[in-house]
Amino acid sequence: MRITGGVAKGLQLKFPAKSQIRPSTDRVREAIFSILASLVGGWSRVLDLYAGTGALGIEALSRDADWADFVDQQPRCCAIIKQNLEKAGFGQKSHVYCCSVSKALAFLDSSYDIIFLDPPYSDATIGDFLVQLDNSKCMKDESLVVIPHASRSPLAESYGRLHSIKERRHGDTCISIYCREVVS
Repeated sequence: MRITGGVAKGLQLKFPAKSQIRPSTDRVREAIFSILASLVGGWSRVLDLYAGTGALGIEALSRDADWADFVDQQPRCCAIIKQNLEKAGFGQKSHVYCCSVSKALAFLDSSYDIIFLDPPYSDATIGDFLVQLDNSKCMKDESLVVIPHASRSPLAESYGRLHSIKERRHGDTCISIYCREVVS
């Protein structure tokens, strides 16, 4: 697994051996950032939920994000994210929270431009997290939520005020992007 673009392009990331995590492939990450580049000119702050190896957030940092917060509840994953951040030279532009996504959404009080939500494909509670995310301080009207998920498990068109704006399929993975409906 390597970084696909930006200043850290080609950097090999550490991956936990014998792990249950399923990191987004290089091809899927390239597709995600290609879609994001067509939707927004840039992003300053990113949040990587269910971060695993930290690949999505590190990819964003490599592509000029100013800051990234990472959330994973597995201590082994948190340690690997920190190692990958240091290896990429992004330790001073990030923070790793080793806790559940629900807990993090309850205490994080910064808003983000891009929020990656990459839970296990078998997680049936993704809709609940999207509603919780919509009601958190992490969201602002311009925030985009990026969700790689199994193609066989489609997501709804909306969750609370979050509405699907783009969906792309790459093999067994579907990339869904949501934004908040702006009420005038």
